[in-house]
Amino acid sequence: MATAKGAKSASSMGPMVLFYSILLTLQYGSQPLISKRCIGKDVIVTSSVLTCEIVKVVCALILMARDGTLKGLSKEWTLMGSLTASGLPAAIYALQNSLLQISYRSLDSLTFSILNQTKIFFTAFFTFIILRQKQSIQQLGALCLLIMAAVLLSVGEGSNKDSSASNSDQVVFYGIIPVLVASVLSGLASSLCQWASQVKKHSSYLMTVEMSIVGSLCLLVSTLKSPDGEAIKRYGFFHGWTALTLVPVISNALGGILVGLVTSHAGGVRKGFVIVSALLVTALLQFAFEGKPPTSYCLVALPLVMSSISLYQKYPYIDKKKKKKKKV
Repeated sequence: MATAKGAKSASSMGPMVLFYSILLTLQYGSQPLISKRCIGKDVIVTSSVLTCEIVKVVCALILMARDGTLKGLSKEWTLMGSLTASGLPAAIYALQNSLLQISYRSLDSLTFSILNQTKIFFTAFFTFIILRQKQSIQQLGALCLLIMAAVLLSVGEGSNKDSSASNSDQVVFYGIIPVLVASVLSGLASSLCQWASQVKKHSSYLMTVEMSIVGSLCLLVSTLKSPDGEAIKRYGFFHGWTALTLVPVISNALGGILVGLVTSHAGGVRKGFVIVSALLVTALLQFAFEGKPPTSYCLVALPLVMSSISLYQKYPYIDKKKKKKKKV
C-alpha cells in the first residue's frame, strides 16, 4: 500500500515538477542578462542582496502557510537548532551572493553562466570531505572536463586582444575571480545544507527562511565597516534603484525557492538537466537581446560543460559491496 501510494504521489507531481523545472531553466538562464540590464552601476550591491533575501523569506513563508507547515513551526522550531542547521551556510551564501553581484557586471552573460557551473565540482569535493560521498570514474572524468572549460574561459577572457590592459585586469579581478570564489563557497554551503537536511530533517522552505534571515543579519553587520555601508549612509539604501531593479531581485529570490522545489521533488538528475538547458537559454538570450554571438572560447567551452554535467548526472557512484549484499 505504501509503495502504491508513493508511486501515485510521484506520478501526480509529474506535471508540477515539469512546470517548476521549466521556470527554473528560464530564471537561471536569464538571470545574468536581466541583472546586467536592470541593475545600474550605481546600485549598492548590499542593498540588492538584502532586498532579495527579504523577498525570498516572504515567498517561503507564504508557501509554508499554504502547505500547512507554518502552523506547527512554533512547537518544533528552536534557536539553537536553527543556528546549527542554517547559520554557517547562510553566512557563506550571503558572501557568495555579493560576489555574484560583482561578477555580473564584468562578464558577459554566457561566460558567467559557464564559469558558475564549476560549483558542481566544488559541491562534489566538499560532499566527499563532509559526507564521504564518493564519485564514480565517469563523474571524476566529468569534473575534469568542467575544470578544463573553466580554465579555457578564464584564459580566453583574461587575454582578449580587443580589451585594454586595464579592462582585461577588471575582467579577471572583478569578473572571473569573484565568480570562481562564489562557486567554491556555493559548493561548501550546499554540502553543509545537505548535512543539515539529513541530520536535522529541515524542509527546504524552512531552510530558506532561516538562511535568508541569518545571511541578512551577517550582511547588516558587515555594513558597519564595509564600503557598501559607507555608501548606504551617504547616499541611502536605495541609491541608484529604479523600478527595473526589482525585476532581477525578485527573479533571483524566486529562483532560490525553485531550486529547493526541483531538488526536493525531482532530485539532482532533473536539476542537472535544468542547468544544461539554462546555458542554452543564456546563449540564445545574449544573442537575441545584445546581438553578441558567443566567443570562440565559449563555443569550445559550452559543449565541454554540457557533456560534463550530463555525464555527472547520468553515472552516479554505486557501492558494489552494498549491491552484492542486496543480491544475497
